[in-house]
Amino acid sequence: MKDELRSFRQSLFSTALAEVINKITHKTFRVEPVQLPFQYPDPNPNNKYVLYAHIPFCESLCPYCSFNRFVFNEDRTRSYFKALRREFRMVADKGFNFETLYIGGGTPTVLIDELTETIDLAKSLFSVKDVSCETNPNHLTPEILGELKGRVDRMSVGVQSFNDKLLKQMSRYDKFGSGEQVLEIIQNAVGILPSLNIDMIYNLPDQTVDMLYQDLDYINRSGAEQTTFYPLMSAPSVKKAMDRTLGTIKQGREIEYFQIITKELSKCYKPASAWTFSKNDTKMIDEYIVQYEEYVGTGSGAFSYLNGNLLVNTFSLGQYEKSINSGIFPVYAQKSFSKHDRMRYRFMMELFDLALDKKKFIKDYGISPELGLFFEMLFMNIAGAFGKNNANKIILKEDSRYLLVVMMREFFANVNVLRDQARFALPKEEKLMCVVNDKLYHNEFV
Repeated sequence: MKDELRSFRQSLFSTALAEVINKITHKTFRVEPVQLPFQYPDPNPNNKYVLYAHIPFCESLCPYCSFNRFVFNEDRTRSYFKALRREFRMVADKGFNFETLYIGGGTPTVLIDELTETIDLAKSLFSVKDVSCETNPNHLTPEILGELKGRVDRMSVGVQSFNDKLLKQMSRYDKFGSGEQVLEIIQNAVGILPSLNIDMIYNLPDQTVDMLYQDLDYINRSGAEQTTFYPLMSAPSVKKAMDRTLGTIKQGREIEYFQIITKELSKCYKPASAWTFSKNDTKMIDEYIVQYEEYVGTGSGAFSYLNGNLLVNTFSLGQYEKSINSGIFPVYAQKSFSKHDRMRYRFMMELFDLALDKKKFIKDYGISPELGLFFEMLFMNIAGAFGKNNANKIILKEDSRYLLVVMMREFFANVNVLRDQARFALPKEEKLMCVVNDKLYHNEFV
């Protein structure tokens, strides 16, 4: 009875929270064009930054993905990598330094020679010690992993599900094999690099509880050091493709699935963030924006967050390369956040990482979170979200992590809307490169 009451309470508060966060973030992400040519602000020597590099190419496109991505073409991809390395040098000339590099996509491993050259350049320009990189199961080969050994510390492989029916719906079965085959690929890859993370999606429309338990069993058997379970998220640009291939999202059962995930993964893993689970004290998680408040995003469609400003790089491949080859940073839009917005952002990101540093909050904003974010703190306290706190930290209770899942889900949903707006402005030939695949209908922007 006590567990049922707790679940009802969380469901009630999470529903209200989703509405509030959606409205706040939708308003917050109204970007404005920048004055060209754009220049990054000078780096703060007291701040730590993470470098993000976006590789927007995939061999084929998935129906649920809202990131800036295009169908792979070797010549265009090689040209893009060269421009990306030029952008690294421009960022270095500006005085930025980084200890962490996160490479996302797309599929960064589509051209392993270009990727390794890019990582090597980053390590020569900056003080990079930790490198995270995304990939797909078909690239977990001895040859590719051998090239990345000593270069990549954390490999994150997109699996999404081990269930064959769901893999077929997502057009992943023919590309990467059955769930059993993918599991074997992962098991053979574990141990080659320091850490392997498995990216999963839950609450797929046709996913049953039994399918979810199967996924969790495979994860526990995989040997992977880490796993991240994302709730299924959508965006206007992929909604039609999703509805036709996967079905309509059933939001009401998301909390039930999250509770099952948390319980089953506790057999082998511990929470590292609201939706990441680790075997060891792994500090590198998928959400680089959580562990570093400020970051520089390089590549087409990348975001930066500097001095309270969200900066958005052009999504156009042609415009990106034109800007870089002219020695101009490819930022085309920005949003300046108010002090209150910045405090909210810190609140959400640090609590997603399971604890808010009160001492640093007061130092940076000159006010305590209890006063600066009175209504936010009141809501979370009424929801029973906080555990036993101390003078320096506000600690999220383990059974309240779903509230932060909801916050981040709505946050990323509105980031996806921003991506859609940028994609809508692409030239027609580049829009055609965003078509999900030849089995699906074109989205509304084509």
